[in-house]
Amino acid sequence: MRNTLEKIVSSSEIIDFLKSTLQFKTVCHNILSRSIIQRHAERLSLNLTDGDVQAEVDVFRRQMSLEKAAETFAWLESEGISPEDWEVGIRDRLLTTKLKHALFDQEVEKAFHQSRIHYEKVMLYQLIVASETLAQELFYQIEDREISFFDAAHLYDVNEERRDRCGYEGLLPRSALSPVLGAAVFGAEAGTVAPPLCTDEGYHLLLPQRFVSAELTEEVREEILEQLFQEWLTRELNHHIQQSADVKVASV
Repeated sequence: MRNTLEKIVSSSEIIDFLKSTLQFKTVCHNILSRSIIQRHAERLSLNLTDGDVQAEVDVFRRQMSLEKAAETFAWLESEGISPEDWEVGIRDRLLTTKLKHALFDQEVEKAFHQSRIHYEKVMLYQLIVASETLAQELFYQIEDREISFFDAAHLYDVNEERRDRCGYEGLLPRSALSPVLGAAVFGAEAGTVAPPLCTDEGYHLLLPQRFVSAELTEEVREEILEQLFQEWLTRELNHHIQQSADVKVASV
């Protein structure tokens, strides 16, 4: 049975809207990606149990504070989807996760060791000023202990929020820094201010407080797994689109 929104908005109107808001290509790619995932899951005989689906439903209901079944049905109706539609979406997400692990679980450690440098971390403080002269002067004053790095950052940084943090940037992975900044930070000694470095943002004084070696944590494992899967899915999608284009040309 069609819900209220489907009666009000036609399929052609939805397509026209997606095109006019430049979302049509993205949605089409998502639909094709779903088909690719389902096809490969079938080839690998990946199946979901009712228990898998129910567990995901229970997690979602807790997150949304939908304690009663009636509350869940009311929420689904407000979103314009049926319980069957919802279950299809849950199954799609679970199947995607299952395929991701089936394809790339054994590749994660290798990928980590190949790019472990990107997962090194640094507890970083940073001070940026607009003038090279001021940067050099502050650098020498900090070296001579005429002023602390933190006071200098609080007084002179070009960014108000970083001034309030006295230059604190947080515990950052190397991948969060540009190649230039990454080389300067990880080439410095912990607890020592690196000489001024010029970028488009200004003149940087960098203080790596401590370094944290790369470690294959669960968070990093999931990040690598997702990256491997998305790279694979992009290749499969492009291949599918190219095949379709070749067939179209051949039929002309």
